Amino acid sequence: MTDDVLRNVSRETMDRLHQFEALVLKWTKKINLISKGDASHVWERHIVDSVQVFNAAPEAGDWVDIGSGGGFPGIVAAILAKDITPERKFILVDSDQRKCAFLRTAVRELNLNVEVYANRVDQLVSFSAAVLSARAMDDLNSLLEYADRHLASDGTALFPKGASWAKEHQAAQKHWSYNLDVIKSKTNADATILKIKELTRV
Repeated sequence: MTDDVLRNVSRETMDRLHQFEALVLKWTKKINLISKGDASHVWERHIVDSVQVFNAAPEAGDWVDIGSGGGFPGIVAAILAKDITPERKFILVDSDQRKCAFLRTAVRELNLNVEVYANRVDQLVSFSAAVLSARAMDDLNSLLEYADRHLASDGTALFPKGASWAKEHQAAQKHWSYNLDVIKSKTNADATILKIKELTRV
């Protein structure tokens, strides 16, 4: 199913994705970008998964990725957008200074339209973004707090989740109202991408 996810990716973009994969592996030896067990599966578990998030997103507008860590999905999304909508801006937020140094290196070497903020997301002023993403960062209820702060009123939130997504969705509905589209992962039977729009507090 990996080939299906990458079907429309150009050769130049594929080259940049492989260049980014090499950067992740190089830096993981120095700082904990991904787990040691994932080091041999960066392409399938991280890059292809991030491509799926990009494919689920609206095609335009500023994109904020929070808890960006190793650049998934933020850097991958910026790579994919580079040839399609080069004017599109990506904002990556992480509180870990070392991970932000890695992100800035990737941005510089791949010449991406990305700003990196070394800060806690709850301490930043609203970005009013068209898209907000977060991968493996927090439970859904907490993520919706960030979305409420940083998304434009007509924005879209994209949250990759594992098998427990339904339980998190049920808990979040006590505090939030939203339109939910559940997109099944093409690479992991237990994984989904939660696509959320029209977010309001209950």
